Amino acid sequence: MLRLFANAHYDFISVRRYAYVATAAVILPGLLLLLIRGLNYSIEFTGGTLVQIQSRTPVNVATLRTGLDHQGIPGSEIQNFGAANEYVIRARVAKPGTDANDTQSAARAVSQALDATLGAGKYTVVRTEAVGPKVGGELRQKAFLAIFLSFFAVLAYLAYRFEWRFGLAAVTATAHDILATVAFIGALRLEVSLTVVAAVLSMVGYSLNDTIIIFDRVRENLHKHKKDTFEQILNRSINETLPRSVLTHGTTLASLTALTIFGGEVIRPFALVMFFGVFTGTFSSIYIAAPVLMAIEKRWPGQLARGHLGAAKPAGVPVTGRKAQPVA
Repeated sequence: MLRLFANAHYDFISVRRYAYVATAAVILPGLLLLLIRGLNYSIEFTGGTLVQIQSRTPVNVATLRTGLDHQGIPGSEIQNFGAANEYVIRARVAKPGTDANDTQSAARAVSQALDATLGAGKYTVVRTEAVGPKVGGELRQKAFLAIFLSFFAVLAYLAYRFEWRFGLAAVTATAHDILATVAFIGALRLEVSLTVVAAVLSMVGYSLNDTIIIFDRVRENLHKHKKDTFEQILNRSINETLPRSVLTHGTTLASLTALTIFGGEVIRPFALVMFFGVFTGTFSSIYIAAPVLMAIEKRWPGQLARGHLGAAKPAGVPVTGRKAQPVA
């Protein structure tokens, strides 16, 4: 059976500084754009009413927006959804001055505006979702809390499974993944819904799994290769897990590509975020987690790494530190 990258000997750690520059070139502009434009929250987090309709014939979006404006519902977001005659209308409140928590009133106002614009009976309501602003705010807080608590859960697990140095490196890489993914979401103006939050949490789990597999191999190699430096141990471990990474990530990315193209509007944001997350998670496992672990071990060496932090030992030199005895 063909085994890809079975005998790879790439020096990943020596080019880590170029990787830092590359990731900064992606994350910093994305975060700057995010600060300027903000995130595009769905009504699940801001509150409001979503109405998906299907008209008999395609209608100009500008006509729908003008009709809603004339009925006293300004600022509504209208998008084509799937077919040319399907639309999604997001209204934050029913009418200016009305109770923002009265989602039923907002839904009725949208229906009245559509009757006046398209004509009663000339469209079909596919679905209606309504969330109050208070509920939306609570959902947003809980979503951020879920991501934040996942950091501590990971740190505790890795501290128990390995040691705290590995946990800190893994959490740093995960923070990198989340920053990069949020910048990606902001740059593409993807709507931040519960589906997208689920994709971010899935991406965190996927990235951590990849990092833990490499760290597990690092721990094995620290015992097996006593003469190697810590940098050589990291490179060896990444290269040994490379065949698994290529096959796993390749098949996952192929599935996510299919979901992005054929999955429809509901699944597409999830697939896009996961696609980027798999890519950046693989990158961070190699170029963020491993170099950060090396920096931590050099600053606060653990018991396993102490014998690997000096220069590489030449072949033939005993690793026990005992002097060679002269031959009589």
